[in-house]
Amino acid sequence: MEWIKQPWPWYIAGPLIGLIVPALLIAGNKAFGISSALRHICAACIPANISFFKYDWRKESWNLFFVGGITIGAFITITFLSTNEPIDLNPQTIADLKAMGLTSFDELLPEDIFNWVNVGRPVGLVFFVLGGFLVGFGTRYAGGCTSGHAIMGLSTFQWPSLVATCCFMAGGFLVTHLAIPYLLKLL
Repeated sequence: MEWIKQPWPWYIAGPLIGLIVPALLIAGNKAFGISSALRHICAACIPANISFFKYDWRKESWNLFFVGGITIGAFITITFLSTNEPIDLNPQTIADLKAMGLTSFDELLPEDIFNWVNVGRPVGLVFFVLGGFLVGFGTRYAGGCTSGHAIMGLSTFQWPSLVATCCFMAGGFLVTHLAIPYLLKLL
């Protein structure tokens, strides 16, 4: 049982994620992606006359089971498989984050940023509201999220997915190196 509690090496986890693509294609020509699930949920729950939500969401209901499986898996992991050990970060990453003023490295989300005090502060609005808006806008503008484009789109040789993945990566590098160091000074 201990093996499942440990992080799996990339050469195991990566191919397992990649095998989702042919499995979904064989199972019924389904496209992997998580961001479209929100659209399906809204189409199922919002009885408004909005053209974006007027389609047969039932044909894509398998995606809702996928989201349900993720939710159940997360619950099982947190409840039964999590350990109290701190996150195993690269020492150079810890040194870089300390140089930017972060002090907490025990959780996936640094408590220096993600805490209730910062929710009401301007820097919290930047991280939580503006950051969330930009992720949602980018996903909508690109026609999908990183999982849909980088895993499904690239494996099926789709040119728009290559462009979207390059833009996601470039945006991540730019924000990490140009915006985050300045934003962390505001904490």
